[in-house]
Amino acid sequence: MNLHQWLKKHGIITNNIHLIECAFVHRSYLHEHPNSFPEDNQRLEFMGDAVLQLWTASYLYNLSPKMSEGDMTKLRSKMVCESSLAKIALDLGLNNFLKLGHGEILEQGQLRDSTVADMFEAFLGALYLDSEYKYVNPLLQEIFKNIQDFEQYNSITDYKTELQEYVQADNKRTITYVLLSVEGPSNQRIFETGVQIDGITYGKGKGSSKKRAEQAAAKEALAKLVK
Repeated sequence: MNLHQWLKKHGIITNNIHLIECAFVHRSYLHEHPNSFPEDNQRLEFMGDAVLQLWTASYLYNLSPKMSEGDMTKLRSKMVCESSLAKIALDLGLNNFLKLGHGEILEQGQLRDSTVADMFEAFLGALYLDSEYKYVNPLLQEIFKNIQDFEQYNSITDYKTELQEYVQADNKRTITYVLLSVEGPSNQRIFETGVQIDGITYGKGKGSSKKRAEQAAAKEALAKLVK
């Protein structure tokens, strides 16, 4: 099954198929085939992340019985964490449409959580830009209809949520994640992120994606704060 067939199977009719195709273009592929697509999926991932955050917030807010802010925050973190999104994309078979560079293929990038999760967010971003929530909404409703299943998806500790809860237990302090550096070639980047609380850096972390780096930074900050 190719991408066009997958979209047809799920009842998705696009206005701009080229935009949807870009959601599956990894930067390593574009590096090796610079004239094949107008851009890779990184900007679409940025858009998709925002779409997913807003959609899940609205979805949880309207659930019955009503949930507290803390419970909504915990459950949303499980719904949108990297491991959850990667599993969703793999279950849907969307990783089969990923376009990767030769090195990424050899490293089985089509199965790597960070790559697949980013691709899924990029796909949501492309769908939104193409037709707003017309297809995003039914797709996500189907995915998250069994909300209790997402407890098992969260295979890694969500240090960001733990840090948020710890810091805000007594007062409303501000937590900010700052990208400090990006190293390595385009297909093997290492991100370093710092986490600041009221402008003071409490932790730094590195990872193969910004999200992993933020989790590592939050973990280090927690270790310092709970001593």
